[in-house]
Amino acid sequence: MKSPKEQTLHTRRQFLRTSVLGGALASTVPLFLEKTFLCLDTMAAATPGQITTGKDGTILVVLQLAGGNDGINTLVPFGDDAYYKARPRIALPKNDILRISDYAGLHPKLTGLHSLYGEGHLGVIQGVGYPNPSRSHFRSTEIWQTASDSSRNESEGWLGRYFDNCCQGADPATVGVAIGGQTPQAFSSVTPKGIAFSNPEQFRYMSEAANDPASADHFMRQMNSPAESGHSSLSENSGGSIGMIDGPGDNDGSTAEFLQRTALGAQMSSDKILQITRKTKSTVNYPASQLGNSLNLVSRLIAGGLPTRVYYVSQGGFDTHSNQLPSHDRLMTDLNVATASFVADLKSQGNFDRVLMISFSEFGRRVSENASGGTDHGAAAPLFVLGGGVKPGLYGSYPSLTDLHDGDLKFNTDFRSVYATALEKWLGAPSEMVLGKKFPLLPFI
Repeated sequence: MKSPKEQTLHTRRQFLRTSVLGGALASTVPLFLEKTFLCLDTMAAATPGQITTGKDGTILVVLQLAGGNDGINTLVPFGDDAYYKARPRIALPKNDILRISDYAGLHPKLTGLHSLYGEGHLGVIQGVGYPNPSRSHFRSTEIWQTASDSSRNESEGWLGRYFDNCCQGADPATVGVAIGGQTPQAFSSVTPKGIAFSNPEQFRYMSEAANDPASADHFMRQMNSPAESGHSSLSENSGGSIGMIDGPGDNDGSTAEFLQRTALGAQMSSDKILQITRKTKSTVNYPASQLGNSLNLVSRLIAGGLPTRVYYVSQGGFDTHSNQLPSHDRLMTDLNVATASFVADLKSQGNFDRVLMISFSEFGRRVSENASGGTDHGAAAPLFVLGGGVKPGLYGSYPSLTDLHDGDLKFNTDFRSVYATALEKWLGAPSEMVLGKKFPLLPFI
């Protein structure tokens, strides 16, 4: 019998008529939803989809470090004198670094990640970036979330294209789940799928929305609109601490989009999510932070069997233009404790081998510190991959600290190779179809 990672794409000939959802709602669904069922059933008959779900297959968790994490003080090149020359005030003491090679090591607060590296569950990919990088938070975030060339503007996200091409026939509301107030642009797709929420109790209103088109449209806009706090404008986000940057979002979804995205599974998905979150409890203590709460919720949904292939979580605050040391220490501590708690939780469930987590930040920071004891927007940076199926090690090479491009590190690994590897080797999806071109695969899986 093939493992989940070896399963290939199949054609689903029976979508709603043969699904649990279609059967459960067949006798009670209102007329307008019944017509939508029939329409989508016809479209699904000849559409490739993935039989494997997050309930019985592999799961991808994407972690966004919003604001531009300082990769140089995350994976510290303590073996290079140029590091200490460029950062006389904010360089970390050599004896405090958690060494993983004779040249580089992890930030002193990342003890849990260091242990995972030693246990064989963490990969560190060095010098990740893309050609002609942008130092704009929003533009670079958009590039990462759409997997586009820097010279192109794309509307669909890379995960949205995965949903469109590989997940037809899957439960509309549970293909992807983003924990937060707004659907990330990575989820943007031609046929909207995936949902965003910060509190499962939001789903109390989904049943009402499913039976009333006007209510459905209002609910969809409300559920996926920016929160009142934490989603500032670009001008407001030019300061020292960005909470979360999602990139442009589509908040003009029509009722028809809502039906395809949420209402088909509203009754069952809302009941299931609420049931899971009310009945599943973690035996692990998570930090009382946005990231801790988000990963706690993800672990409970996984433990409860929610059939979701992709989860998306964020940690904000990485725009450290001034007084970086204490801010970055707090961020690294939160990242470390939240991630270690999540791993311990997955291990206790027996689900650790099914989960791959990939971190990313829209850019790194410049090599030299600035006059305010911080760092300014840069380019290439390291990226973490962790999970039970990860092959540990340092991948790529650490960029030169002296051979720079306008003060920035030069990338040597295109971030889309990371995506391609996750798609091909973890989700069993054709990466070229999703990313638009072929990128070299990496050996971390």
